[in-house]
Amino acid sequence: MRIELDLTREDLGWESRAGLWELLYQTDRLYADRNVPVSERGLQCGGVCREAGVVAWMYLRERNGRREAVHERSEDEARHQAVLSDEHKAYQERIVRVSVADGHRADSEVRTPVGPRSWVQTDTLVQGAAGIRIGWEIQLSSAGREGPRSVKARATKASKHGITPAWHTDRSDYANRSDTHWTRSDNLPAEVIAKTGDLRVVSGFRALDFWRCDVRALYRCPDTSNRCGKWHVTPKPKDVFFDDLVRKTTAGLIVPVAHQLGSKAHRFWVTDADRDRLEDYNAGRPVLPTVEPEDERELPHRASHRLPTCRPSMPVAEPPAGASVVGPAVAPPSTPIPPSSPVRPVGVWPSPPPVPAQQAAPCPPSPAVEPAVPRQPGPGGRMTGRLLDWRSSEHWSSEPRPCRYCSRPNEPA
Repeated sequence: MRIELDLTREDLGWESRAGLWELLYQTDRLYADRNVPVSERGLQCGGVCREAGVVAWMYLRERNGRREAVHERSEDEARHQAVLSDEHKAYQERIVRVSVADGHRADSEVRTPVGPRSWVQTDTLVQGAAGIRIGWEIQLSSAGREGPRSVKARATKASKHGITPAWHTDRSDYANRSDTHWTRSDNLPAEVIAKTGDLRVVSGFRALDFWRCDVRALYRCPDTSNRCGKWHVTPKPKDVFFDDLVRKTTAGLIVPVAHQLGSKAHRFWVTDADRDRLEDYNAGRPVLPTVEPEDERELPHRASHRLPTCRPSMPVAEPPAGASVVGPAVAPPSTPIPPSSPVRPVGVWPSPPPVPAQQAAPCPPSPAVEPAVPRQPGPGGRMTGRLLDWRSSEHWSSEPRPCRYCSRPNEPA
């Protein structure tokens, strides 16, 4: 008599036969102790193999309290694996192509041995610098949350054996899961994924914003209803190109982190600099916010974002005795000086030997110099000396110095 067993049910689908699993399992172990071949134990695959017209013999085992029916031959087991979609293959080929072009080793469908009878199966494995190994998993179909083949179990096993799991999908519901570090792109056809153009990752990468909880803060305090004065961190979604993500994860420039927010751990990818700052924040060490490179006004040792100060000043009504008045130079037409502006001497650089007052002449415009990009004196230049603070609105000097553009001497008004 042949019966069909359902391993997903406690009673194997036979409620009337109590203890059926124990009977079959103990019988199978007895056959194994007596070296009875698997093909003679009478247990066949009744799923995919039977539908394909193949007789595939199996044996029973228990592992970590889980009941399993195992194929005798690996080719029968491979028959149960889902056929890869064209989109899945396109992602694998793109990861390999980008990694190899960047000088790294990469291959698809890799089995990494982690024991005498165990391994880590990876869709695409990339081996980068300093021993970094990134195990890319392209998950475009359904994936379980629990069990030995779940996303969490596979990611934990890979991480335990030195492989950084990187799971990528096109399903928005996976992006909200916290069982591993997910990244997501839009649902695209295989021919678009396979192209060498830009492929944007729209979820899974974050920029960390560290901010002090005071009256100038843009966010609400996560701890109290008032301003606590402490430092907090807010992850902000940020897009990244898929090719850059592949390159930088292999180089260690983009890394996975787990950010604890309340009772839930949020897992995402950040730059290595943000990871270091987050570690300082979690350890109670001071964390200072970085300056955004887009705002050059906040960067030190940079030219002013304002126009140069070699521009006309208003004529002085009554010059002091023995002093000469500096004539007006030609100003950039885009920034005229309003009549209400105070009369101030022209900002100039350290002067050469003094010149008699009667020889002082107005500073003529130099058509070869673009006023919006001032020439800075320094090593190898015509002038050396201490730079003025061009970021300040007080772009003037009280000492006689030559014009920073034409190098002609001038006297303060």
